[in-house]
Amino acid sequence: MNKTSLPQLDLSAFHAGGAQRADFLRELKTAAREVGFFYLKGHGVPDSLQQQVLDVSRQFFALPDAAKQRVAMVNSPHFRGYTRAGGELTLGQADWREQFDVMRETPLRRLHYGDQPWLRLHGPNQWPAELPQMRDIVLRWQDSLTEVTITLLRAFAIALEQAEDVFDHTVADGPFQHLKLIRYPGRDRTDSEQGVGAHKDSGYLTLVLQGDQPGLEVLLGDEWVLATPVAGTFVVNIGELLELASNGYLKATLHRVVTPPAGIDRLSSAFFMAAQLDANVPLLTLPAHLAAEARGPASDPHNPLFYQVGRNVLKGRLRSHVDVANAHYGELEPAL
Repeated sequence: MNKTSLPQLDLSAFHAGGAQRADFLRELKTAAREVGFFYLKGHGVPDSLQQQVLDVSRQFFALPDAAKQRVAMVNSPHFRGYTRAGGELTLGQADWREQFDVMRETPLRRLHYGDQPWLRLHGPNQWPAELPQMRDIVLRWQDSLTEVTITLLRAFAIALEQAEDVFDHTVADGPFQHLKLIRYPGRDRTDSEQGVGAHKDSGYLTLVLQGDQPGLEVLLGDEWVLATPVAGTFVVNIGELLELASNGYLKATLHRVVTPPAGIDRLSSAFFMAAQLDANVPLLTLPAHLAAEARGPASDPHNPLFYQVGRNVLKGRLRSHVDVANAHYGELEPAL
């Protein structure tokens, strides 16, 4: 692999079977172990739906501020809705992007004494009345990306010489879905280049649809490498749950987004897929030749990774959205 680029994989080869599937699995294992990022084509998500998502994102972010504030995330104990630029934190620093967060549409859960607090993450999304078509487009998009990530998860199981369904029990009731529509304003309104600060994603897998404007960068060795947009592909990265499940054989990689130049906006959509909230991270028993190469999962004493998925997800939400934490979770944050 050229160090100035990311590998590109074709998911249709996995579906083809035979030698094509074997080649795909070999490339998948190498990309996930050595880089932690790759482009994915042949995923089967229609170009028309991808364009609809970018179009409706552009329409949403062009709404008057008052309309966006009516669906502000601070209104939602489920962490759904709009966040203004500078309203989310990465490692305590403000990210210069505005975004709209969506998760699985589920009924509101009434908590009882002794219930786990992460059960409050279940609930409805907020939708802007000004864009009645947005709900259908975004939920179809989220469901399409869920299918792609479940296929990839099974491919990873085979690549790690496990049963293809080894992860299925962790997503049987529906994986944790978290979708962001994102706009990065140009640097004419901020002196910082931080669109999103350097971080690793906490779930199983992330899929990113990029518009035309670059900005996503991946840390390879000591070099930040630009993930230039490639038409028709998603950028896929490994999350910390897969690193943890494989005892570090697979790699979750630091990445960041740099804000575009003054006068230019950047649109993207990021989809984060994890195990269902009541699951524990499965610890795979790798065959000896793979186990010998496992490096152990990376650890950060300032941001510990928990084996219980719901607790882990809620911890991340509370740290990133302090206004929602203060409004709906009281004194819970220090206890996590």
